[in-house]
Amino acid sequence: MRVLLKFLLDCDPDAAWRALQSPTAFREVALPWLDFQPDGDTSFPTVWGGGEHRVRVRALGAFTVGTQAIRLDTLRPAGEAEHATRILRDSGGGTGGVLSALPHLDHRMAIAPDPAGPDADGRLRTLYRDQLIVRAGALTPVAWYTLWAFWQWRGHRLRRLAPTWAYDPPAASVTEELDEPGRTEETA
Repeated sequence: MRVLLKFLLDCDPDAAWRALQSPTAFREVALPWLDFQPDGDTSFPTVWGGGEHRVRVRALGAFTVGTQAIRLDTLRPAGEAEHATRILRDSGGGTGGVLSALPHLDHRMAIAPDPAGPDADGRLRTLYRDQLIVRAGALTPVAWYTLWAFWQWRGHRLRRLAPTWAYDPPAASVTEELDEPGRTEETA
């Protein structure tokens, strides 16, 4: 079973790449249908990083539907035409509850600059491509419809949240610099 998404995000590729590696953004695109909490007595890192991360999955904020292993690694396409593309791959799967019916996922999220280049205002947008491959045996047709619907929601949320991902902190003003501990006008 395969679910695909392809669209432009209204943010630059670096902002989109940072968001893909953020547990906060991961949770935000799934809400309110699903929420993810760390499995065990840990907390989410600021950035996923490589390796395995175990999560509890709650549906509609009301009940836990199972646990999932998120196994992340980054990839780069070999072709010259795709040199600016970055791919985040999750090769995890369900480990408990209803999700154990989906033990192996192949989820790839690709970020690249908009092939059309910057817009009229000089802003560069992001081409986002998402592919989920799941094999669930006899449950594959049911899983496909459920995941397809959820992926459409994810796509909607990704497009809606993308403009909020780019954040350039304002340059510190002279007043803010003077407010630093140990700094006075005489030493400035």
